[in-house]
Amino acid sequence: MLEVSIEILKKLEEKNFKAYIVGGFVRDYILNIPSIDVDICTNAKPKEVLEIFPTAIPNEDYGSISLTYKKINFEITTFRKEKKYVDHRKPLEIEYTNDLREDLVRRDFTINTLCMTSEKEIIDVLNSMKDLNGKLIKVVGDPEKKLEEDALRILRCVRFATKLNFKIENKTIHAIKRNSKYLKTLSYTRKKEELDKIFASKNVKYGIKLIKKLGLDKPLELENIKKLKIVDDIHGIWAQLNVLNKYSFTKQEEQIIFTIEKLLNEKTNILDLYIIYKYGAYITSIVAEIKGIKKEKVNAIYRELSIYNKNEINFSGEQIIKLLNKEPGKWVSEVINDLEKQIVYKKLINSEDKIREYIIKKYK
Repeated sequence: MLEVSIEILKKLEEKNFKAYIVGGFVRDYILNIPSIDVDICTNAKPKEVLEIFPTAIPNEDYGSISLTYKKINFEITTFRKEKKYVDHRKPLEIEYTNDLREDLVRRDFTINTLCMTSEKEIIDVLNSMKDLNGKLIKVVGDPEKKLEEDALRILRCVRFATKLNFKIENKTIHAIKRNSKYLKTLSYTRKKEELDKIFASKNVKYGIKLIKKLGLDKPLELENIKKLKIVDDIHGIWAQLNVLNKYSFTKQEEQIIFTIEKLLNEKTNILDLYIIYKYGAYITSIVAEIKGIKKEKVNAIYRELSIYNKNEINFSGEQIIKLLNKEPGKWVSEVINDLEKQIVYKKLINSEDKIREYIIKKYK
C-alpha cells in the first residue's frame, strides 16, 4: 500500500506540485498498525488533481478528491484553511493555501498531522512525535475552539484513544466536558459511525470507561451505560443501551438488536434447547454472554441439536394430511410445530416411522 501511495505522490510531483501522505496512515505506519485508506495533502487544486487522475470523484465543497487507484482508496485534499464553522460540524468556507503548516494546524489532533514524503521521510511540522511517543491524544491548537467548531472531534478523540490505548491530554479532557453538549447537534448517523468503531474495538472496555468518565453518555443518549455488560459483539453492546428509537440502524442490525433486547427483557432461559434452535447460536450466544454464561455452552448445545430448521423434519405436510385423511388447513402447521418441538427437545426421534407413530397416537 505504501508503494502505491508513493506513486500517487510522484505523479503529483511530476507536475511540480507538493504532495505528502498525511494523518492516520502515517501515524499507523510508525506504530506498525495496518491501514486501509490513505489521505494525501497537496497544493494542487481539485481541478488540477482531476487532470492527473481523471477517474477521481471531486468534492469541491471540501477541496478534496476521492480516488481509487490500484484497488486502494485515497482522499486527496488541497492545502486549505477553514474559516467559520456552522452547526458545530461543517466549515462555512474554505480557503486554499500553498503552506503545509497552515493546512496542518486546521486538523484535529497532533498525532494526525504527521506527513510522509515520496522519499519516505517523516515530516513533523508541529512536533507531534512527542505526543505519539508519549501515547497522548492532544488537540491541535486551542481545544475549546476546535471542539466547539466540530463536535464530532469529541467522539473521534475517544475513538483514537480507544483504538491506540492512548491517554487524553488534560486540557483536551476539560474542553470535551465543556463542549459535550454540542454532541446533540450531530446527526445520529455520524455519531453511530464513531460509536461503532469504539464498540467494535478490542479495547472497548477502555472506550466505554472514557465515555462515562467524560460524561458523554447523556448527550449521546446512551441509557443504561452504567449497567452495561461489555461483550465482544457490537450488537450486544447496542442492545443494552436502549437506543433503537433514536439511532439509525440497518434493517438487519435493527432485527438483531430487537431480538437480543427481547430475550433479555423476557428473562428467557437462554440454554433452553428450543430457544437456541429458534434464535440460532449467534444471537443466543450474545445474550448468554450478557447474562454471564459462557458462549461455549450455547455453541455446544447448538452443535448437538437434532434439527436446525423445519425442512429437516422427516415428515411433510402432505404426508400429515394423507395420514390423517383431513382437508388442508391451519391445523397442519400446528402439527408441524408440535413435531418440531418434540424433535428439538429430543422427545421424538426424527425418523419417518417414529413420527408416523406419534401422529397416529396423538392426532388420529
